[in-house]
Order: sequence, then structure tokens, then C-alpha cells
Amino acid sequence: MQDFGKSERIQLPTAYDVEANALVERLARHLKESIGDVTPPTWALTSKTGAHRERPPQNPDWWYVRCASLLRKLYVHGPIGTQRLRVEYGGRKRKGTSVEHSKESGGSAIREPLQQLERAGLVAKEGSKGRKLSGEGVSLLNRISSEILKESAAGEGSKQ
Repeated sequence: MQDFGKSERIQLPTAYDVEANALVERLARHLKESIGDVTPPTWALTSKTGAHRERPPQNPDWWYVRCASLLRKLYVHGPIGTQRLRVEYGGRKRKGTSVEHSKESGGSAIREPLQQLERAGLVAKEGSKGRKLSGEGVSLLNRISSEILKESAAGEGSKQ
């Protein structure tokens, strides 16, 4: 008689198992190439991402990187609101010879990517708690994580 309760379970790779930079970079490339609902607005090339920044982002694809980073943050931190995300993406405001203070990120640079990801079906609202990843978003991050792990394992195998 088989004991099904004690059989080995296969652990699928998740976003926790992959380096964050590699996941965000690959996810940004996927969002740019595959998902048509995620597109930078016209103001994205000329505006700063917050009051604490001195210049606009130098990367022309920063919108996709921000969207990918938001997806990863939603995966890791669960339901999270726009205000808490503004604090996460904020930074120090330089004030010359005065004391520096912490400033939040710009709201549009968080809210609009979340709205686009929601239209794409990757993010869903969780009542008053904020936004969370939908099932499709979780499976996308898990799939990309497994691809990254397979490539890194193949790369390590060929080096030896």
C-alpha cells in the first residue's frame, strides 16, 4: 500500500529563489516585448520620478523596469498600497547646506504603472488593503524565475 502523504514534493522555483536584479531585468524585457497594455505615457521621458530626484531617469526603458519592480514588490510584500510604495521608491532630498530629509516618490510614477498592470490582468485590487498580484501575475513571475534558474544551472554545468 502506498503512502501518498509522505511522498516527495517537487518545489517549483519562485521569485524568492532568484536574484532580484535578474528577475526585474528579464520581467521588464518581457513586459516591453509581449504585453501591449504596458506602455509609457508621453510625459515619462521628460519628468522626474519624484521630488527627491534632480533629473529624469537616464534609461529610456525605465517605465518597464518600474513596472517589473512593482510586480516583484507586490509578489514579496503582498497587498500593498500606493502610499507605501511611494515611500519605498522615495529617497533623500538634497537641500544644499541644510539638513537632508526623506521625500516620497511621485504618485503618478507608481499609480499609472499599477493601473496599466491591472488592465493587463497581472494586478488586482484587494479592497482597502491596496493592490496584489493576480493569479496570472504570480504564474508569470514564477515562470520567469524558473527560466532564470534553468539558465543559471545550465551555465554552471557548462563551466565545470
